[in-house]
Amino acid sequence: MRKTRILVVDDEHLIRWSLEQNLKKQGYDVLTAGSGEDALKLVREEQPDLVLLDIQLPGMSGLEVLEKIKEFDEEIIVIMVTAHGGLETAVNAMRLGAYDYINKPFNLDEMGLVIRKALETCDLRREVARLRSEHKKSGPPQMIGVSKHMKSVLDMMDKVAKSEAATVLIQGESGTGKELVAKWIHYESNRADKPFVAINCAAVPATLLESELFGHEKGAFTDAKATKKGLFELADGGTVFLDEIGDMEMGMQAKLLRFLEDRTFRRIGGSKVITVDVRIISATNKDLIKAIDEKIFRNDLYYRLQVIPIYLPPLRDRREDILLLANHFIDAYGREFNKRVKGISSMAEKLLVEYNWPGNIRELKNVIERAIILGNEDMLLIEHLPLEILAKTSSIAAPMVTFKLPPEGVDIEEVEKELIRQALEITEWNQSKAAKKLNLGIDAFRYRMKKFGFLK
Repeated sequence: MRKTRILVVDDEHLIRWSLEQNLKKQGYDVLTAGSGEDALKLVREEQPDLVLLDIQLPGMSGLEVLEKIKEFDEEIIVIMVTAHGGLETAVNAMRLGAYDYINKPFNLDEMGLVIRKALETCDLRREVARLRSEHKKSGPPQMIGVSKHMKSVLDMMDKVAKSEAATVLIQGESGTGKELVAKWIHYESNRADKPFVAINCAAVPATLLESELFGHEKGAFTDAKATKKGLFELADGGTVFLDEIGDMEMGMQAKLLRFLEDRTFRRIGGSKVITVDVRIISATNKDLIKAIDEKIFRNDLYYRLQVIPIYLPPLRDRREDILLLANHFIDAYGREFNKRVKGISSMAEKLLVEYNWPGNIRELKNVIERAIILGNEDMLLIEHLPLEILAKTSSIAAPMVTFKLPPEGVDIEEVEKELIRQALEITEWNQSKAAKKLNLGIDAFRYRMKKFGFLK
């Protein structure tokens, strides 16, 4: 059994060396990189369990590296490290999938504690995934929605599933559930007993994508040590889902178009013509019409892919579904993590419905998962919600400003904690200014910061 592998990414040699020595003493296998490009190469080749990633890097920024790591493997834990800690940067990092972030200069003991907690969370998720796979039920994934937008989408999906070969193009913002729709269509069709194969076109280098889709013969290129079947061949009789099709480079687009004409192809380095029966479902969060105008996406491929178009609305346009989805995730994660959570408090419900959810259903799912993992109460409360939701909604601000007690009452400790939080946010965490906002002396304000965990 291999040691837990940690990748340290920082452009300062001394920091890399210091962390490497400290982490090795704790029993970890440690890799280091001084740039984002080197880090991504090590991620692909060594597949670390956890990455300590500096935000300020030469060339590719830490946030760009984070995004590409998550595209390659969503399970890799990433902890951001920054000397320029700002709320907006932290929120962006968490939204892109970072587990946590640490400000420089950091304490090595505190860093070790954050790493251990992160790895424990990862182990728990992996165990849940193992149990989920062992008890996985056959059949289509559950689609949830009562809004007018979703009823229209569900009706379209039902019709599409009955159409055996027509290509489908699913468009919508990131996190709206495009792959879930593709799986539903597959499992509700007569192809359900055949493979469903998915590939992210943005996550696979252009030089490898052709081999992934069409396969190759032994000796076709330097590393082709054996014949390999491509996804189209492996999915014969089933469905191939091409995610992020808008990121496919033009040369590969031409080859895909040719395949779509008659479902025939040759493996790289091969002469035999192979015919398969697969349905193609593609998806993108990009504006393909704009991409066509910019001459980075083929007009003829677009019309071939979107024989049946499906548009998934963002979560902010289907607010009737937010609490329905939230409660579904609470039930699911409550069972998985053995937590008895009865529901959502009325104040937390208001915040969830008011928030605009730029990350859509994926963001909502992550918020609920985190709340279930970290919370111990039998209700989801506002204190379990992340900072960006509290900062960008106004449900709790109105009662605080007008001092009107809502019929259901409030927890005075919760109100005081929220006032401290808002004062710190408004003043960008300037304690003196925040204390003045609440008409408190600095000592009294700092006492409350410690009391509610804002100051250690």
